[in-house]
Amino acid sequence: MSLQTPFYLMDIAALRRNMETVARLREASGAKALLALKCFATWSVFDQMRDAMDGTTSSSLYELRLGREKFGKETHAYSVAWADHEIDEAIGYADKIIFNSLGQLDRFADKASHIERGLRLNPRFSTSGFDLADPARPFSRLGEWDPARLEAAAGRISGVMIHYNCENRDFDLFSTQLDRIEAEFGAFLKRLDWVSLGGGIHFTGEGYPLDRLADRLKAFSDRLGVQVYLEPGEASITGTASLEVSVLDIIDNGKKIAVVDSSIEAHMLDLLIYRETAKLPQSGDHAYQIAGKTCLAGDIFGDARFDRPLQIGDRISISDAAGYTMVKKNWFNGVNMPAIAIREVDGRIRPIREFTYDDYRDSLS
Repeated sequence: MSLQTPFYLMDIAALRRNMETVARLREASGAKALLALKCFATWSVFDQMRDAMDGTTSSSLYELRLGREKFGKETHAYSVAWADHEIDEAIGYADKIIFNSLGQLDRFADKASHIERGLRLNPRFSTSGFDLADPARPFSRLGEWDPARLEAAAGRISGVMIHYNCENRDFDLFSTQLDRIEAEFGAFLKRLDWVSLGGGIHFTGEGYPLDRLADRLKAFSDRLGVQVYLEPGEASITGTASLEVSVLDIIDNGKKIAVVDSSIEAHMLDLLIYRETAKLPQSGDHAYQIAGKTCLAGDIFGDARFDRPLQIGDRISISDAAGYTMVKKNWFNGVNMPAIAIREVDGRIRPIREFTYDDYRDSLS
């Protein structure tokens, strides 16, 4: 079929492979897996994920509601700060609610007394290489770490969420840091029923020692007597989607530049924020910089190589475009928002959602 670019293309075969890995880890380790909706919330493919996962975890009221309504199963609610006007609705959707601070627990614990309550624990270290994304950065607002404050929460919570990994492909580093968590917080954790180790563990990546991870998680669970949860976002959907774009113009100002009908700022924002380049073709002798069509001077996807010279109208696939893309897309410059499509296992491409001027207009009131 012919679908106008730009569009995100979800690959069901690739998604199923990731889900098989998630299912194997759950079975071998006893850990439960919750989809992190902050990373990926394209609910049209939840039917491909539901059997391999235990539910969802969220970072806001709207994510929470989406998880309850579109995914179902176990629904965890977290927010950096719940507002008075949204807490009742949030509790109505949640199976577990995780408070970010002791102050929030004090404020809302009684309202949430009929569901399980948790607290975010900040171990004061992480694997993040970016200060912007580091939950353990100086003066971090994300979670509690002081033993006295944790003790003040005891008896009112049944578990904690600890998020300290970020695209961590290194099992040994993960295990070493988990040792540190056990050493520093083990006595407190033994009094709880469950511990979420968050996301950021790249266990669906090629060559990752899944069996060692399963054994380590099971040992942690057995020693502390807790149910372990993982919150895979990127691990669930890595390698499962591309952003399909077309060449609109070719400019040579000392470097060949192909301008495409998309934008890194509007459609792959994290790459711009973290000053990273997109995953572009790198095969051939013909080099081009791939640039977006907004007025931002730095709207650059990165450098690519092709087997032949590019022509106006050529399509380019930007790979690994599922995580932190569709949940962050925006209408900067009024550039058309990419459609969403699915490539079925048999190769058929099925459009799911297209966006129009009306969507742009209505987003602005």
